Amino acid sequence: MKSPTAIAAVILTTCSPAQASQTVHLHGGGSVTGEILLEKADTVVVDLGYRVLEIPRNAVDRIVETEAAEIPATKSPDLYRTEPGRPELSVEENIERCGEAVVQVRTPIGLGSGFVIHPSGYVVTNQHVISGEHQISITLYRRTEHELEQIHFEHVRIVALDPWVDLALLKIEDGGGHDFATAPLGDVDTLHQGQPVFAVGSPLGLDRSVSEGIISLTDRLAGGRLLIQTTAEVNPGNSGGPLFNLRGEVVGVNQLKVNDVGIEGLGFAIRVSTLKEFLRNRDAFAFDPRHPNAGFRYLSPPRHTSGSTERDE
Repeated sequence: MKSPTAIAAVILTTCSPAQASQTVHLHGGGSVTGEILLEKADTVVVDLGYRVLEIPRNAVDRIVETEAAEIPATKSPDLYRTEPGRPELSVEENIERCGEAVVQVRTPIGLGSGFVIHPSGYVVTNQHVISGEHQISITLYRRTEHELEQIHFEHVRIVALDPWVDLALLKIEDGGGHDFATAPLGDVDTLHQGQPVFAVGSPLGLDRSVSEGIISLTDRLAGGRLLIQTTAEVNPGNSGGPLFNLRGEVVGVNQLKVNDVGIEGLGFAIRVSTLKEFLRNRDAFAFDPRHPNAGFRYLSPPRHTSGSTERDE
């Protein structure tokens, strides 16, 4: 019959532990990592993720606290990345870890914001920021040992456009083979009313501006589309920039604000789920320079009046 230590070792090699916080070291030299559910006088009960293991107390040498393993970022064939399990930080700390991924997008007639989603230089912005333009430049801000360095890129290609959802995908072509800092995309299912968020962009050309607020509503219906309503200040030049949660994930693409006398705190952002669908189906919205109006344009559905039939001639 196998000893308790041997039994523990066999189970350990056949199971993958969950994200755990304690390691139980055994007298025989082995160890078990998992979440301790219960400690009795004669037994220690450990959750390994796939099963619960009871270890005799006389087989235990010591128990030590261990840091939970960090969940690695997941790669996607759709250009963007996700990074589940990122810890929540302050806005200031988040700017340190994701600020370099935010860029300024300029055309001969205006400017907006954007953010890098892929190390090779793919950038997301609003379609209206670059609408009708082919001469596009991008400026990013990279930290050096002593200062924040502005880096300008003049060769920017339009990859895809979707005027209906107001999204555009760009590609920096003169990046020199360097890996760009990227911003991970979040999950729309994690959004809730009252959740703290912050926007980063270039309102009125004031680069690297940060505004903080909350989500007023996660699914405001506007113009036939669901948008995030937020109190984070959004102004001209913020368009196309990221709306971050406190995990440093992009949860929306800033798009517009209601601007009138006496109106405050009514900003709107494209939901991250809409952005993901656009990126997954980018081939359907591929930009063709021979046709400036490339990109799908959806016609409004026919309207029906109760009690009568309308027909388009």
